[in-house]
Amino acid sequence: MLQQNVSSLSTFLAILATALLIDLAFGEPPDKVHPTAWMGKVIAFIKPRLKSKSPRIERLNGVLLGLLTIALFTIPAYFMLFFVQQRFGLVAYIIVASLLLKTTFAIKCMERFTRSIARAVERDDVEGARRLLPYIVRRDPKKLNKQQIISAAVESIAEGTVDGVTSPLFYYALFGVPGAISFRVINTLDSMVGYKDPEHMNVGWFSAKLDDLANYIPARLTAFLMVIAAWLLGEDWKNSWRILRRDCHKTESPNAGWSMSAMAGALNVKLEKPGHYVLGDGDALSPKHILRALKIMKLTVLLFAILVNVPLYTLITLTLSSTAEAGRFFLLLE
Repeated sequence: MLQQNVSSLSTFLAILATALLIDLAFGEPPDKVHPTAWMGKVIAFIKPRLKSKSPRIERLNGVLLGLLTIALFTIPAYFMLFFVQQRFGLVAYIIVASLLLKTTFAIKCMERFTRSIARAVERDDVEGARRLLPYIVRRDPKKLNKQQIISAAVESIAEGTVDGVTSPLFYYALFGVPGAISFRVINTLDSMVGYKDPEHMNVGWFSAKLDDLANYIPARLTAFLMVIAAWLLGEDWKNSWRILRRDCHKTESPNAGWSMSAMAGALNVKLEKPGHYVLGDGDALSPKHILRALKIMKLTVLLFAILVNVPLYTLITLTLSSTAEAGRFFLLLE
């Protein structure tokens, strides 16, 4: 049993490490083969067909939209991985599982866009920075000044650390690659229909609530690890902890404020979305803050993998093994 657990952990680590290396080396696959792009197309296809004049029916349809989309991507992934493992063996399974897991998170993509924004601001190319901003944030960039553009980029790095990386890794530890894919579907649903405007408030309510629930634990774990990352990198970890405790509940989202306030404190800056929230206080923002935020993001992800993923997976594996052993023992007694 011990040998089996060690082998299982080795496979888990091999898939996790390979997926991270693929992301850092190659970034995102083309949209035509990217599962997240397919998720978006499926949601866009189904959503108009669920509209109703009855708010109650439309809310029920929203539940259907969420559950159906999750099933459409998670179930085939599970059976594909099962088939690959049974038919082609462990090495092929690790390769396919790593490729699928990589598509659920994006580190290099976030770095590429935010570094480009930093370079544009350094050149005083505000219009160029504004054109890049919609790739990483939802807000309208047309009226944002330099400080607000940098703030949006840093906020996106901080929030993206959670829903773009650590949350899918958290569900990978809990439920394997299908768990990470399920989270990516939930997050994609939220980004497409989880709004409070008249068009989406009914059909998107379930997706928005599901995303809040899915990110709840990872957001808090990530924020605490971000404080540790700030300490290891020589940033202001004490201020990060102070601002985290003070400002984590200032955002409308129950989760976004945690990592963003930890990041604001670590960098000693004020992050602001005009008309919505102000997190932190301190120095004026510069393009260098984007680069420092990226370093904190990367180290936070590494800490999450070591301090959360591995212990969590090990605990689950040992618990399941103990339960199975106990079941066999009681069967022998009968």
